[in-house]
Amino acid sequence: MSEFHTSQAGQGTGLATVAKPRSIGDILVANGRLSTEDLQRILAQSREDKVNFGEAAIALKLLTQDDIDFALSKQFDYSYLSPTDSSLSPSLVAAYKPFSRVGENLRAVRSQLMLRWFNGDPSRKILSIVSAGSGDGKSFIAANLAIVFAQQGERTLLIDGDLRTTQDTGQQAQFKLGRNAGLSGILAGRAGMDVAQQVPGLPGLSVITAGAVPPNPQELLGRPAFGQLLMAASTEFDVVLIDTPNGGDYADAEVIAARAGAGLLVTRVNQSRIPQASQFSRRLQDGGVSLVGSVFNDA
Repeated sequence: MSEFHTSQAGQGTGLATVAKPRSIGDILVANGRLSTEDLQRILAQSREDKVNFGEAAIALKLLTQDDIDFALSKQFDYSYLSPTDSSLSPSLVAAYKPFSRVGENLRAVRSQLMLRWFNGDPSRKILSIVSAGSGDGKSFIAANLAIVFAQQGERTLLIDGDLRTTQDTGQQAQFKLGRNAGLSGILAGRAGMDVAQQVPGLPGLSVITAGAVPPNPQELLGRPAFGQLLMAASTEFDVVLIDTPNGGDYADAEVIAARAGAGLLVTRVNQSRIPQASQFSRRLQDGGVSLVGSVFNDA
C-alpha cells in the first residue's frame, strides 16, 4: 500500500503540574525487559561513549531494537504489539510493524484523510472503505487504517459491513474477536451498540463484526436501523470506518457508502480492472457519495 491520491492543575500554586515522563530504562525495568544492574551498565556506557541510551544498550547486546521501540511506544503513549504477541492476525501490519514502510504509508493516508474529511466537522466522522472488485485488499486497508487512527488517539470504530462473509473470516478473524450478534444482529433489532468489542492492546479501537450471515443483507442495510447506528456511533467515536463487500458483485457497498456519505476507493496493482473501478466510482458519485480519495494497494 503506497499511494494516496487525493494535565492536572496544581493545588495552591495556580500552575499546572505535569508528571515527569519515565525514562526508557525505567520503563524497560518495570516491564521486566531489563535488570537494574544492566540499566546502570548501559547508562555508564552511554556517558562514556557520548551516545544515546538505545545505541549503548544495543552495542552492549543488552537490548534489541524491539525493546527500544517498545519503551518509546510507552513513553509517547503509542500502542503497538510485540512480534511475539499472537493475539491478532499478522496481517494487521500497523499493530505489529508500525515503523515499517507499510506503516509509514498508512500514516500518510491517515494524514490526508484528516485534512480532507476528518477535519472536526461533526458531520464528517464516517467513511466507507470500498473497492470495485474482490481481492483489492479493501479489508486490509480498513483494518490497518482503523489501527493508525486509534494510535493517534482518535476514538475509532471499525464496522464490518460485509454481511456476506462468515464469522471465521472478515474483521472478526483479523482481530480474533469473539462471536456475537454483530452488525446483522443490530440491523435485525436483536442487539445494540454494546456488541462493539474493544481490541486488546490497542486502546481506543473498537470493532463491530459482521455477525451471522443473513439471507437479506442488502435489505438489512437499507433499513433505518443502519442510519440510526451510524448516528449513534458518530456521537461516541471520533472516526468510524466501514468495511464493505466488493462493489462489482453486490450493491451493498453503494448502500453503505450512501449512508456514510463518503468513500475511500481501494485499487490493487495487477488486480483491479480500471474500467470496472471507473464505472463503480461514477455510480457512487451519481448516488451522492463524496469520494475522498483512492488508495493504490501494492501490499
